[in-house]
Amino acid sequence: MLIRLLIVLLSTIAALSPVHAQLKSPLTVIADEGGQPAQPYYVAIGAAQVDEEDGFVAATPDNALNRAATETDMLPVVSERLGVGPVTPRALSLPPGTTPFFLIGTDPDSMRWLTQRRERLVELRAVGMVVNVATAEDLAALREQAPDLELRPIPGDDLAERFGLAHYPVLITPTRLEQ
Repeated sequence: MLIRLLIVLLSTIAALSPVHAQLKSPLTVIADEGGQPAQPYYVAIGAAQVDEEDGFVAATPDNALNRAATETDMLPVVSERLGVGPVTPRALSLPPGTTPFFLIGTDPDSMRWLTQRRERLVELRAVGMVVNVATAEDLAALREQAPDLELRPIPGDDLAERFGLAHYPVLITPTRLEQ
């Protein structure tokens, strides 16, 4: 009986040793698609050999805004995967009731596209996502062209990936993607 217990104990220790060794080894990057590095968040789990001073710093009274965050705090918005250019129309099958939306920038082509399609966008109650905008003034100038449309500065890289887009301006409805 004692021998059986000893064998089980040694087997357990042997089985856990590689896991423990893996936890202490440095992380290996297998793919880097840009974005924010996650390494600062690993301090909390203590398994990535990340020094405390390199970790994520949560908002405290010393480093937090002393006011409510505003839209200007979100600027500039830069979408790395999107630029101005032609979009091939295609059918979509989004859930019924999906709010139509469009992607634009503050460039002259987007401004011209917005002016030409404003009435249709209003009729659809489409929401505009301004995926490339540098300043609050640029955003205000875009809003002056279409005061009856909701325009929000939002990075578009995730949408570009999900819809297979490389260019804007583009309108996305539940049934169609078109320029």
